[in-house]
Amino acid sequence: MPQLSHRMGHAKPSAIMAVAEKAKALKAQGRDIISFSIGVPNFLPGEHVYAAAREALAKDSGQYGSNRGADALLDAFIAHMGRLGLAGYTRKHCATGVGAKHLLYNLAEALLDPGDTIAFATPYWTTYVDIADIVGAKTLLLPAPASQDYKITPAQLDAALAQKPKVYLFNNPSNPTGMVYSKDEIAALADVFAKHPDTWIISDDIYNTLVFDGLGYHNIVNFRPELRERTVFVDSLSKTYGMPGWRVGLMAGPEAIAQAITTLNSNHITNLPEVVTAAAVAALAGPQDVPQQKCREFEAKRDVVLAALAAIPGVKCPRPQGAFYVFPDISCAFGKSHGGKLIANDVDFCNLLLEAEGVACVPGSAFGEPSALRISYTCPDAPLKEGLRRIQAFFAALV
Repeated sequence: MPQLSHRMGHAKPSAIMAVAEKAKALKAQGRDIISFSIGVPNFLPGEHVYAAAREALAKDSGQYGSNRGADALLDAFIAHMGRLGLAGYTRKHCATGVGAKHLLYNLAEALLDPGDTIAFATPYWTTYVDIADIVGAKTLLLPAPASQDYKITPAQLDAALAQKPKVYLFNNPSNPTGMVYSKDEIAALADVFAKHPDTWIISDDIYNTLVFDGLGYHNIVNFRPELRERTVFVDSLSKTYGMPGWRVGLMAGPEAIAQAITTLNSNHITNLPEVVTAAAVAALAGPQDVPQQKCREFEAKRDVVLAALAAIPGVKCPRPQGAFYVFPDISCAFGKSHGGKLIANDVDFCNLLLEAEGVACVPGSAFGEPSALRISYTCPDAPLKEGLRRIQAFFAALV
């Protein structure tokens, strides 16, 4: 019998979706399940987005679109970057994809040969390792534990880049930790990147408008403009605009890379659908009141979660300042038991939490940090508070 490709031996299903599917199955059995697992924003875009989609349907051309992305969408993205302080990009520097995940995969195909090295910090978004495995790249991991607020230091970055990885993948604000690098921290890292000219930089910053406490979003090219020649900025509509299912990813970077992504699109997807493009343009160029309001709401929810975790003896959680995640260190529970069942690690903890209290969280080991777990706190206030109460009760029952 013919066999699958060797490549598929490296492909793994999403660990996050595995937790979500287990929670979904329990809910179907009648269990009262509160899910803190999937990173979805849990709100819908403004009515103007739907109006644009309906108008596009009414005027549907039925034709193929641009492999790079429609001019109107590229222009809206360029204007959006301008609002972030990323000026000087043109259409030839940009390309689109079916979500940021698709762009990250295509960037790996475009930049990495088998055996090349891609470096990034731990904790990391699960897909980073999975993509590297599929394309045959080696990974160089930079540990950034809770003791250093889940952030890499300039010295760590300098040591990593001295090994000349082909790509450095930088994520800010962070999934899974919600941590945001300050202006001074970004400036210091930019100085290090500038010392090492042999590495491409992917700046995965899809939570760039979900930043709290007045901290603001900053990018390395703001401080070292010469880095623009080898930095790719990746963005998405999923989180900011409540549009994860619409699947719109956007990138800006060197012209050669944007052209490479366009070429891959011509072989993979051809183009984004016309109706999706119209909705995306409306989201980026239209009123920003919904995402701005949701950012304020997420900041308030962050405070509720941190207060609940602070009341649990032994739990440590650096204060996130963006996205909609917290990433507490729950290693104080390891070696203890709940209902006669031993908790040896983060996976045991999350499995027992789901079974005993009906709360679904993602084990930190899925993100390369087995001492923690991820809580996505975008659900409505009532289930959020109830879920946090259940987590507190779970800890209180440990012996």
